[in-house]
Amino acid sequence: MVKLIAIGFLSGLFFSSTFILNRLMSLEGGHWVWSASLRYAYMIVFLLGYLTFSRGLGGAGHLLRYFLRHWRFWVIAGSIGFGGFYSLLCFSADHAPGWVVATTWQFTIIATLIVLICFGKSFPAKTWLFSAIVFAGVLCVNLSQAGAADTKGLLMGGIPVLVAAFCYPIGNQLVWEAGKGNRRLPDIQSPFLENPFHKVLLLSLGSVPFWLLLLAINAPPPPSGGQLINTALVAFFSGICATSLFLYARSQSRRASELAAVDSTQSSEVIFAMIGEIIFLGSALPGGIALAGVATVLAGLALFVCFQETTA
Repeated sequence: MVKLIAIGFLSGLFFSSTFILNRLMSLEGGHWVWSASLRYAYMIVFLLGYLTFSRGLGGAGHLLRYFLRHWRFWVIAGSIGFGGFYSLLCFSADHAPGWVVATTWQFTIIATLIVLICFGKSFPAKTWLFSAIVFAGVLCVNLSQAGAADTKGLLMGGIPVLVAAFCYPIGNQLVWEAGKGNRRLPDIQSPFLENPFHKVLLLSLGSVPFWLLLLAINAPPPPSGGQLINTALVAFFSGICATSLFLYARSQSRRASELAAVDSTQSSEVIFAMIGEIIFLGSALPGGIALAGVATVLAGLALFVCFQETTA
């Protein structure tokens, strides 16, 4: 369990690059559709290159055949877990301050529990308590940095992220359930999927129809050179490194409480994002409330670990 928490924290570190770089692109005037879609275009190129390098053209061909065998499943899971999730985050970054997006996104801690219940999972009441403690700590961290925000910014920035908070765990859980032999879903159990990079690539390929439709509807102007570079960085750090680590930790979870604990570690991305903004964007140092929030997050995750150890 401690190992899973550590991996979750590491993925949170890489995920935090999303908030920092998306903030930069928004300030530069880049269209949110390009910020979202280019990330996954880069991810597909990077991962196909890795797969070809590590396993040759035969490995890439095997993955594409595997995708076509269950293409409906991967399109649905990819469109929800990657397409819906990230397009809504990028849209919100264009309409609200970064702290609104970061704070609201932490609702995914609670949304994950709701999603797991909908998939027939159950966990002790303490799991809800520990999740609430983590969530409360994250709110302290973010609200301590909050300035004045207008109502439109709160709505345009907050509501889409609330929806995204459900999209991400739904997509991930669909893959987890199908990989565990859920009879209502296609049987995708295969040693090939033990590699988390393969899962990320399959989900990325599945999201392509979603991105093409989004581009056709919005018809954004061409992206700038800075946006092309920043989305490539987001694709590598957040899309490949963070997502692969996160999916690996989830795949190693054996119980619903472990899944909830791994998902809760993603709250650490707010802490890392705050540190990153101080270093790279010159943000103000956190005050006492923010530091108390950091301590609360760590306490909640520690309770997850201690409770799991005593019930293992």
